[in-house]
Amino acid sequence: MPPSLGRVLGLLELLQASPAGHTVGRLATQLGVDERTVRRYAAHLTDLGIPVEGRRGRYGGYVLSPGYRLPPLMLTDDEALAVLLGLVAGRRTGLTTTSAAAETALAKIQRVLPKGLRARTDALLSTLDFTGPAPTRVAEPAEPAPANPARRLGMSSATLLTFAGATDDRQPVTFDYTKPGSEPSERRLDPYGLVFHSGKWFVTGHDHDRATIRTFRLDRITRPRLLDGCFEVPPGFDPGAQVAAGLATGNWHHQVSVLLHTDLAQAKRRIPPSVATLTSTPSGVRMTTGAERLDGMAQMLAGLGYPFTIESPPELKSEVAALATRLQAML
Repeated sequence: MPPSLGRVLGLLELLQASPAGHTVGRLATQLGVDERTVRRYAAHLTDLGIPVEGRRGRYGGYVLSPGYRLPPLMLTDDEALAVLLGLVAGRRTGLTTTSAAAETALAKIQRVLPKGLRARTDALLSTLDFTGPAPTRVAEPAEPAPANPARRLGMSSATLLTFAGATDDRQPVTFDYTKPGSEPSERRLDPYGLVFHSGKWFVTGHDHDRATIRTFRLDRITRPRLLDGCFEVPPGFDPGAQVAAGLATGNWHHQVSVLLHTDLAQAKRRIPPSVATLTSTPSGVRMTTGAERLDGMAQMLAGLGYPFTIESPPELKSEVAALATRLQAML
């Protein structure tokens, strides 16, 4: 929430707390602004449909119209979090009518949340990142159904908010991490950022146990616990880019390297960061990615429309040749 909007709603709280109203000078002192700014805030509340009445005279000030009070927010923690994230997503994707409407709605809800939950959601909104919309991955590996049916509902809001607070406070976290088909393992992480990508939440940062930057899916995490200490995020670290790159070259059955005979700008128009890592070379653009099935990768390459040279794995050449044969037979 922008600081100025927070002070506008802070003015509303002061007026609600005193039915008799406040002088402009007293409001300015309590909000830490000048009197002219208080008048601007009062006008902003009026624009939001809140009945603020001005009082003239030497001790003029502001008061709420009799009987007005912002209704309480009757939402559970999970419901409040869902509403806040829905507003953020709507603002980012353009689903809301105006960005100002989403911003003020977001600010109003945050102001009436319980203090503890407000601090945790503030931390989440200040640390989360999004990757760009990604198309369906090539032959994404299937996961076995979770033994616990609750896992189908995704992670808990408590897990998300715990990592949001740790990211905002620069505090290490330990947790249990369960990969499909494996037993849980305990991990320690300096969380650098939270990222929402293609319907899933990820946390990325320095993995103490692997001594490198790693990315974890939050719905595979249980029992997150805060650790003592603090850390610094490397300058220029981009959580969204890190997650996208990790997804492109993650734990796949085949690691693929193909030289595309085009330029980097053209390749980026067709291939998002979450699908592959693109590197400019004197001979073209090297695309590195992963695939569970090489026939799906062959179809992807054919659909790009660029000439290409397969570098690895050699089995991909056979799949491309087989695809060409099938297409030729259709003519």
